[in-house]
Amino acid sequence: MNSLVPLPVVLPLVVCGLTLFIGPRLRWLHRLITVGVLAAVVAVDVVLLVEADRTGPLVVHLGDFGPPLGVTLVADRLAALMLLVSGAVTFIVLIYAMSQGMADREERAPIAVFHPAYLVLVAGVSLTFLAGDLVNLYVGFEIMLMASFVLLTVGATEPRVRAGSTYVVVSLVSSLVFLCGIAVTYAAVGTVNFAQLAQRMPELPLGVSTLAEVLLLTVFGVKAAAFPVAAWLPDSYPTAPAPVTAVFAGLLTKVGVYSMIRADTLFFPGNRLSGALMAVAFASMIIGILGAVAQTDLKRLLSFTLVSHIGFMLYGLALGTPGGIGGAIVYTAHHITVQTTLFLAAGLLEKRYGTTELTRLGGTMRSAPLLAALWFVPAMNLAGIPPLSGFLGKLGLMRAGAAAGGAWSYTLLAAAAVTSLLTLYVMAKVWNLVFWRAAPAQPPSEDDVLEESDDPDSAPEDSGGGGAVATAVSVRTTMRVPRVMTAATAAAVALGLSYTLLATPLTGLADRSAAELLARTPYVEAVLDQ
Repeated sequence: MNSLVPLPVVLPLVVCGLTLFIGPRLRWLHRLITVGVLAAVVAVDVVLLVEADRTGPLVVHLGDFGPPLGVTLVADRLAALMLLVSGAVTFIVLIYAMSQGMADREERAPIAVFHPAYLVLVAGVSLTFLAGDLVNLYVGFEIMLMASFVLLTVGATEPRVRAGSTYVVVSLVSSLVFLCGIAVTYAAVGTVNFAQLAQRMPELPLGVSTLAEVLLLTVFGVKAAAFPVAAWLPDSYPTAPAPVTAVFAGLLTKVGVYSMIRADTLFFPGNRLSGALMAVAFASMIIGILGAVAQTDLKRLLSFTLVSHIGFMLYGLALGTPGGIGGAIVYTAHHITVQTTLFLAAGLLEKRYGTTELTRLGGTMRSAPLLAALWFVPAMNLAGIPPLSGFLGKLGLMRAGAAAGGAWSYTLLAAAAVTSLLTLYVMAKVWNLVFWRAAPAQPPSEDDVLEESDDPDSAPEDSGGGGAVATAVSVRTTMRVPRVMTAATAAAVALGLSYTLLATPLTGLADRSAAELLARTPYVEAVLDQ
């Protein structure tokens, strides 16, 4: 089974190369091979997770060159779980994007650009999860970021280019800091291989190892959008097309969280920076959710909740206990899916009404009850309402915090409770403004398509790309929402609900992953004995 480990990286890159030779007129072929390869990646991810859980870490030394010179790919329980969750999410978002027409019909976002960039993004994310050394982790980040630059600015509109410029600058600076961290680490121990770092890092002088740890965790904190290096996210993500925003918000920040968990448990045992991580987790929770409370645009509101809930994952990492790490893993898997689903639902609203401004929306519960349900379920899941997976993840983290004790831990317990309540308040505010209240009366614009009927299937397309929303009592401005977009969002909702139904095996897998991470020996032996 070790031979399957490179496939989540290799398959998307090979097919990306093939799509470049296919003319833009063969759109059906682009769609077919892209969907096919992502389905194959998900199938490989399932096999890798089952085998990694059954036999331990799966290791491949590419070219049969072992460490420290060779390229090593490792699929342990944590990496395989993240691969499977990310593979399922990117598959769903691809279906959503193709149905929306962003990749097929919009001239400013040609299919010849979207599909190759999306496949490169998937390959980059997979490589970051599988990387067995710092250099290839860096390469995975750069592959992912190059694709994200294209996807974030697709269409080249002024707001997207402006927001993309901020994202590019922040990413390039963090990449430079990452290179400095790699240089310091290699100069200190003479290797960048994860298994060898696990052996040699504890032998370094305290100051040197602390410097390396601070550099690496700072870089990963920027990728994860943890406070105080999260200001770039709310300004960058909301301007992108809905599918791009969804996959970025749900997945790309978790690559940073994954890297923090991997580095802190494998390279720097002892949880020396626990206090600093708890402070970052506290600030991320509180400042992020207060930012969400103040927003009137749905996408910006969700971006701030994303920053806030990164704090829950960092809380589990800061605890450094099996319960804390296991809770962080469960919450990471949960949040990838739920945050993506919420952005997909926001995309449905934007497609139907042409806006995500809360003050211009209303009456959606009556006019689009299915859309309301697709929002309500993940919103309550994010808020942590029992018995959904958000509640189970938070409960696991809080139990681990109570068991650990200490002033910081109890402070984070209180912050987690307050953040959960404010998240519920924010979701309730959105529900009231967008779905429950009557549609606000607004004068129609010249480009609006006024429809007496609330049936989206009977509403004509608005070629202008987004006018106003509901304009008067019983008169709504609506656009047709493709059924496949709705079905893809429903699939994402179902995936989030499956974590509740599979709570026992999921938490068991997370606990075994945490034990494997903290033991370190299984990973080191699997790599060096291969």
